[in-house]
Amino acid sequence: MCTLERRGQFFILTLTGVNKTDQEHRLNPSLISSIRSALAEVKSQAVDGSALITLSEGKFFSNGFDLRHAQVVGVKSGSNQAAIDELLRMVDLFKGVVADMMALPMPTIAAVTGHAAAAGLMLAMSHDYVTMTSSRSVLYMSELDIGMTLPDYFIALIRGKVGSSSARRRLVLQAAKVRAEDAVAMGIVDSAHGSAEEVVAAAMRTGEELTKKKWSGKAYAGIRVALYPEVCGLLGLKDVTVTPSKL
Repeated sequence: MCTLERRGQFFILTLTGVNKTDQEHRLNPSLISSIRSALAEVKSQAVDGSALITLSEGKFFSNGFDLRHAQVVGVKSGSNQAAIDELLRMVDLFKGVVADMMALPMPTIAAVTGHAAAAGLMLAMSHDYVTMTSSRSVLYMSELDIGMTLPDYFIALIRGKVGSSSARRRLVLQAAKVRAEDAVAMGIVDSAHGSAEEVVAAAMRTGEELTKKKWSGKAYAGIRVALYPEVCGLLGLKDVTVTPSKL
């Protein structure tokens, strides 16, 4: 599942897994609900100058949707269609996670210390900043390899966050497994570091620099939503006007 810890101005969200042998952090309804609950708590406790840092345990940041969970649902019902319907339900549920991230009233930083695939990569990219380890991580949009189109909000997030058409093509039309240095060159992540510890330290440094600004959380969230109109429109987030409390 996940845990949430507050350290001063920082909120630390950690994907923990159910146990030490289950640390792919596959996005099933239970984990999605756990993340959304944590983000709701972050939002309720946010003050100007807060920041969120998302971490993970083990060798995965997140390995995407829990296809095994969908398969179990299908087996129990005796219907492959039930498995497909459960996958589509997870796609719809995860939309709420991305919406929560995009509307969060603070800077957000993902420390990718393990592989991030498919919806797991979308979870990382829904943050404002991404740091990544070069020692053991790859980014991978696996949908083409498994014969599945991408949800509309995935495509919109990729268009909003990855500026180069060639980088987008490599990511989604070649299903490339992208290592950290290439991910930096493609504009998918902000920095690459040699170890997991260095990745987390870099994320914390970025957070410290941002929290010093003491920006208005409402203004920050409003500007973010306006910056990514396509994906935020699909997520049901509205562009709002925020004005200073004093002029």
